[in-house]
Amino acid sequence: MRRCAVMGDTESVQGFAAVGLDVFPCDDPAEAGALFRRRAAAGEPGKEEYGVIYLTEALAALLERELEALDEQILPAVILIPGVRGNTGAGLQRVRECVEKAVGSDILFGP
Repeated sequence: MRRCAVMGDTESVQGFAAVGLDVFPCDDPAEAGALFRRRAAAGEPGKEEYGVIYLTEALAALLERELEALDEQILPAVILIPGVRGNTGAGLQRVRECVEKAVGSDILFGP
């Protein structure tokens, strides 16, 4: 059974543990890439632990290269969420790009 992980600054992710998600606080930008790659190993055969990884938008901004590497994989699904410091719009933009890629046009927001 695949699980869900939440990664981001401690303040933003600690509450997700109460609903049963695996929480991985990451307050050190230097460690962010390695921590994410370990969680994202779900896409590798035999290491299908996490099917969904929620990332704060601030952490995702630090992990652009890692996120691009996962774009062609089915698992894990990476969902961007706002942190406690606010919404940057990156999560909504990523959803928009995925929908446009899947159906060929922007059906969510129109022209």
